[in-house]
Amino acid sequence: MVDPKLSDILGILPFPALAITAEEKISFMNVMAMQLFGQGLIGRHYVNALRYPNLLDAIEATLKDKELRNARYQGTIAQREVVYEVSCNFDLADHLILIFDDKSGIEDANQMRRDFIANVSHELKTPLTALIGFVETLQATAKDDPNAREQFLAIMKSEAQRMDRLIADLLSLSRVEASERVRPTQRVNLKDAVTESIEALVPLIEKSNPKLVIELSKSPIEVMGEGDQLRQVFINLLENAIKYGKNGGVITISLSEPYYEPKLRKDAVSLSVKDEGIGIDPIHIPRLTERFYRVDTHRSREMGGTGLGLAIVKHIMNRHRGRFMIDSTLGSGTEVKLLLPVY
Repeated sequence: MVDPKLSDILGILPFPALAITAEEKISFMNVMAMQLFGQGLIGRHYVNALRYPNLLDAIEATLKDKELRNARYQGTIAQREVVYEVSCNFDLADHLILIFDDKSGIEDANQMRRDFIANVSHELKTPLTALIGFVETLQATAKDDPNAREQFLAIMKSEAQRMDRLIADLLSLSRVEASERVRPTQRVNLKDAVTESIEALVPLIEKSNPKLVIELSKSPIEVMGEGDQLRQVFINLLENAIKYGKNGGVITISLSEPYYEPKLRKDAVSLSVKDEGIGIDPIHIPRLTERFYRVDTHRSREMGGTGLGLAIVKHIMNRHRGRFMIDSTLGSGTEVKLLLPVY
């Protein structure tokens, strides 16, 4: 049996730990280890529980030479894939002690970084390939064709602007993520911020000709926030409503008076942007704030979208300790609602 003092120590560890005797039987498992491997394994051979070749090889080698080793283990807890770095070492009573250090967060971050690099590379490579192709054509067969030259230059300008928007959004996302844990210290008049956001989109509004219904609170409403970031949120949501709503349809923008919001457990205001567009299938809604996730990739790119707008909105709302909700029905439009605490 494991020394009582050692079992007490292993028992309170916030990560899986177990002990194996020289006879290769499991003599102790803490609660976290039981959650990972299951109940009823005490007294059984370790192979019955630790069915992972890389870890089994490390245990077998350590049992022979009693040298400290590290191994990798992948398992599942509550339907979530987890990755552990396992240290295998002997205690003074000749028990092999396994300590499982959860590396899942690091693995997830590494995977996110790889996905992010792949997505950025893809988003930039497409317009760059088009630009290179048009330049080569202008230098060769189309160099004396004024009509082709004007057509190609217009497309090249559009592709260059697309890359410029993508880089601008990447820089914006980076700045927002860097400041996400820093609480805003300024007071912002939301009513003015919404009005300024609408004014910034006048050219797009005149082009798409939606019918704007603006329902703002009668009195000024102030929250703790950063004005530029909140205007960025409002502009993003209104721009999406204009681009993906019905041409000439109604877009309703409403800002409530302060009220007690159970979701935030404090007084808050709500800002809603509602359109009459084609709506979004519910299966897409949980993923809309992921970087580069698009419901309709081709249409989004045609509209000038970078796939980063709602990811930026999410991080800004996190910084302001607010909530961001999307409610949509196919064929009936989309409503995006923001909840912001009033301090």
